[in-house]
Amino acid sequence: MAARADFETDEGAGGADVRFSGRLTLARLGDLPARLDALGPIATLDLSAVERIDTVGAWIVTRAVQTHGATVTGASEDAQRLLAALARDKSEYQVQRRPVPMWMRMLDQLGSASVAIWNELIGIVDFFGAMIVALFVQIRARRRIRWNAIVTRFQTVGVDALPIIGLMSFLIGIVIAQQGAVQLRQFGLEVFTINLVGRASIRELGLLMTAIMVAGRSGSAFAAQIGTMKLTEEVDAMRTIGVSPMEAIVLPRVAASTITMPLLGFYASICAIVGGGAFCWVGLDIPPLTYIQRLREIIPMTDFWIMLIKAPVFGILIGVTGCYEGMQVRQNAEEVGRRTTSAVVAAIFLVIVLDAFFAVFFSSIGWN
Repeated sequence: MAARADFETDEGAGGADVRFSGRLTLARLGDLPARLDALGPIATLDLSAVERIDTVGAWIVTRAVQTHGATVTGASEDAQRLLAALARDKSEYQVQRRPVPMWMRMLDQLGSASVAIWNELIGIVDFFGAMIVALFVQIRARRRIRWNAIVTRFQTVGVDALPIIGLMSFLIGIVIAQQGAVQLRQFGLEVFTINLVGRASIRELGLLMTAIMVAGRSGSAFAAQIGTMKLTEEVDAMRTIGVSPMEAIVLPRVAASTITMPLLGFYASICAIVGGGAFCWVGLDIPPLTYIQRLREIIPMTDFWIMLIKAPVFGILIGVTGCYEGMQVRQNAEEVGRRTTSAVVAAIFLVIVLDAFFAVFFSSIGWN
């Protein structure tokens, strides 16, 4: 059985001379650290009789050297190497730094968040470039296009979303009409509620709310599905058998979201106009025929083209963001949830930023 760590002491001129014996290892230390601390000044530490020493034993010797200024003698090569390594590590003996002011912590967090967002944007752009390369490869070899996968995603992204998007848009149209009528009634201009509902629904809110809904519904589903496939090593298995995950997984989802977004945006705009018309009929006594005729007069064709231009861009953005976040899953199931949340947040943020950019751009070219 291994010898238990122990020591003997002799009184010297500058303090106690301590001679260790046995094994200075974690399993064999026992109460040796407490008994060593109970000694007075220590002059020397003799390690010649030590059978074995580990990091914990070396730390005890180093602490005695730091505390009492003792001299170590008889150390083996292994002991000398451990003691030298611990002597270079001064982390335990550093003076505690002063507390960091709150404003500095806030700036540090802001900087870290900015760097993370920038890296995320760079990663999405890089992923988008890889997707474009895979798209060109599929176009050159048309037999590689997976039409069944694209049609299946039409079902999940588009058809299954019709009820919730229709209901949401219908209620938003009612809210816009009600709030607009309350403000316009002060000037006796309730009839202009039709202008507000029509142009806001076609040009901005119908498509924007649809994009936010698709980002929360389909973008999160893309990230969760692909993330789960990464954890179960299905993506690696595809690469092993020669199937490109970009072509088999990413492109069908991005294509489905890109193609269905204009259709969903138009459908949402019509539902919002119907909701606003229902309120104008019930709350403002404006007949449906008058409502429709007024819409034909005040909605320019440019609003319709603006919606059709923005919708595919939003669809690409939502699909690429969701697939990118899913592909970044590396470790465990918790990573899937975190990446899914990141996909929704990033997609909604980028959609709103691009919508603001489009609003300024179209106004600058006269499409008001």
